[in-house]
Amino acid sequence: MFKLTKKHLISFLVAASFLLLLAGLIPSSRTAILEIAKNPLIVLNLLRREIGGFIFYHRNYLENEKLKNENGLLKNRLNQTVEIGLENSRLKQLLSFKQKAPFRVIGARVIGRSADNWSSSLIIDKGEASGIRRGFVVISHLGLAGRIWETAKYTSKVLLINDPNFGVSAISQRSRQEGLVCGTLGNSLVMKYLPVDSDIAVGDEIITSGLTEMYPKGLAIGKVIKVGKEFSGLSCYAIIKPAVNLSDLEEALVIIP
Repeated sequence: MFKLTKKHLISFLVAASFLLLLAGLIPSSRTAILEIAKNPLIVLNLLRREIGGFIFYHRNYLENEKLKNENGLLKNRLNQTVEIGLENSRLKQLLSFKQKAPFRVIGARVIGRSADNWSSSLIIDKGEASGIRRGFVVISHLGLAGRIWETAKYTSKVLLINDPNFGVSAISQRSRQEGLVCGTLGNSLVMKYLPVDSDIAVGDEIITSGLTEMYPKGLAIGKVIKVGKEFSGLSCYAIIKPAVNLSDLEEALVIIP
C-alpha cells in the first residue's frame, strides 16, 4: 500500500518544478509536458474537490444542527407565550365572575385527574388549609362543575357533574319544570323523574333549583339536547349538554358557604 511521506512529497515537487522549467525553456515540449502533468493534475483537482466537499458538508451539518436547536427553542418560547396568553384570558374571566358573584369563592388550579374509567374526578391545589370542606360546590365562570368529594390539607378531590354518583335538584329556566340532574360518565347529563306531561323541550336552559344543600339557586348546568320517555312510560327524561367543558377544565372556583 502506497504511503505518502515527506520524501515522496519533496520528489514530487522537484519533478513538477523541473517540468515547469523545461516547459519554459523549450516551447516545443510544452504539449508533451502538459500531457504528462494532466493526469496528476486531474487527480489533485478531484482530491481538492472531495476534501472541500467534506469540509463544507461538515460545516453545513453543524450549521444545520445549530439552526434546528434555535428553531426548537423558538417554538418552545412561542408555545409558552401562547399558553400564558390563554391562561391570562381564563383567569380574567374567573376574576370577573368572582367579583360579580353573590357568594364567596376561592380560586384553584386543576393539578390532576382520575386515572380510572369508573369515575369522573379531578384534583385541585386547595384544601383544608384554605377552608375547603367536603360537599362544597365547585364552579367555573360558565356554570356548575362539581362538588368537593375528599379533602386533604393542601389538595381536594372534585367529583364532576358527569359522574354517576353526582346528583343535584334542577329546573328548566323557561318552564320552571323541576327534576334531578345526574351524571352518566359520558359527555352528557340526564335529568330524571320528569312527569310524562312535563313542559320540557330541546334548547331549554337547565339551572340549579336551590333545593339541594349548599347549591345556590341559578347556577347554569347545561342545555337540553334530547327529550325521551322511560321504558315504564310513567315518566320522561331529558339529556343535557353541560355548560362547562369538563374535559379541559384547568381552573375552578370553590363556593365557601
